Amino acid sequence: MLLLQAATGASGAGYINLLFIGAMFLIMYLFMIRPQAKKQREQVAFAKSLTKNDEVVTNSGLLGRISKIEDDIITLEVGTKVYVRVLRNAISKDLTDSVYGAGKKSPVVTQE
Repeated sequence: MLLLQAATGASGAGYINLLFIGAMFLIMYLFMIRPQAKKQREQVAFAKSLTKNDEVVTNSGLLGRISKIEDDIITLEVGTKVYVRVLRNAISKDLTDSVYGAGKKSPVVTQE
């Protein structure tokens, strides 16, 4: 009789352990994986929405204005007639928002 009770109690503790591990994975998903996936989706949408004359910041901190877009290669004007070619993935949404303001498009400045 005692062995039967001990076996039943041990399996109950096993279920609690499995429930605890499942809760840990749920918490990890809610606080780590889901926000990171959302941030990645926003970055991809930002990269697709880039247009000519937008002022952007690269991941390395290089500031410039987009002068030409060819598929995944963007040509930035970083100074007067100084151009740098970077990959579209190198443009950072977070850095651009922090320098130029979130959600704002930079004003188009024409050189005469």
